[in-house]
Amino acid sequence: MFVQRQGLVVWLYSLKQAKMLRRFGNVHYVSKKLKYVVLYCNQDEVEGITEKLNSFSFVKKVEPSYKPFLRMEYENSAPDKAKEYDYKMGI
Repeated sequence: MFVQRQGLVVWLYSLKQAKMLRRFGNVHYVSKKLKYVVLYCNQDEVEGITEKLNSFSFVKKVEPSYKPFLRMEYENSAPDKAKEYDYKMGI
């Protein structure tokens, strides 16, 4: 019952239409300075939503997030003893 989600970064010419993007997914963040919106949607709907968003005149480009495809297990996951001691000291 776990639905895979993926983020889309939607670059806009103007932020007037940022509110309208809520119908495509969950708007997580809106940057007023750089004029982009971070939008989360279901992973199986990403291609269709990307095509729809690119067809709008107020959208510069749409970039998908690659986080679901990255490996999150790291090889050296054991903490370093010297750093662990520093963290306990409060340095």
